[in-house]
Amino acid sequence: MRVTIKDVSRVSGVSIKTVSRVLNKERYVGTETRARVEAAVAELNFRPSMAARSLAGKRSFQIALICDNPSPYYVYEMQSGIRDRCALDGVRMIAQPYDRNSPTLLDDIENLVEATHVDGLILTPPVSDYPAVLDLLAKRGVRFVRVSPGSAAELAPSTFIDNEAAAAAMTAHLLGLGHRRIGFIAGHPSYATSGQRMQGYAKALGQIGIALDPVLVREGSYDFASGAAAAEELLALNPPPTAIFASSDDMAAGALTAAHRRGLSVPGQLSVAGFDDTALAGFVWPPLTTIRQPTRVMAYQAADLLLGAADAPVERREVAFELVVRESTGSV
Repeated sequence: MRVTIKDVSRVSGVSIKTVSRVLNKERYVGTETRARVEAAVAELNFRPSMAARSLAGKRSFQIALICDNPSPYYVYEMQSGIRDRCALDGVRMIAQPYDRNSPTLLDDIENLVEATHVDGLILTPPVSDYPAVLDLLAKRGVRFVRVSPGSAAELAPSTFIDNEAAAAAMTAHLLGLGHRRIGFIAGHPSYATSGQRMQGYAKALGQIGIALDPVLVREGSYDFASGAAAAEELLALNPPPTAIFASSDDMAAGALTAAHRRGLSVPGQLSVAGFDDTALAGFVWPPLTTIRQPTRVMAYQAADLLLGAADAPVERREVAFELVVRESTGSV
């Protein structure tokens, strides 16, 4: 027979209401009482019914991830980090992909909130910077956390890395190898991170007296195809760049393919660098020098902020990036 909250109450010797408070991680429960309830839960292998928990309070014990990203690696890491944190509180994650260009985006998000009564949402770029979406959630009183927002940081809790500093670090690495003609493949302008990484690239060049050359900059869409197309254009220049820094690993993989098509050795004749350190960075040949953006950690922290106290002050959690040097970059 299914173990119920009444069984936990009986074994722990406390009221059903107290058991409920412990399960919902509410305050004002004594340490000893909490320990007794948790011991009874473990002994009985009790798994609370989400439906019953919802009926007992004002929460649905569900949160939703709003994601629109062309990289399957990014999406997987984001979902994994959120699931890891949700598991600690017995909360279900709903992963909902959306098309940022869809004319029904607002209606789709509102319908999700209506149908599921989620306790909150996690917004990833570029939706995390869409004013219409932010206004909708604020008017409905729905809690939300933003991943890598580019503006109005005071609106809601957020997690992020310093994209400008990260891009500057990668550009400085290439400059340190002797490269002076460095091509840059920016991300789509709808992402705030695209502009931040572009600024980091320009900043590092400026620090050694090199002016930003627009000829060496191409716009991509954070996917393989756009990276390959942008690299083909850069490599057709006369003279071509000796290094290409792409704003994502997917675009860097595309740049590698363009180099291989032209018979260029990497890194002998061309250095290629990426951003994210997704699994793809280790699958391509040669393995990519890249910026490690700990997406899973950012996702975990975003869920932690969302599942925290509703009256907590707006908090911004910065996660550290790391420059990872592999075989795709070398001396000019």
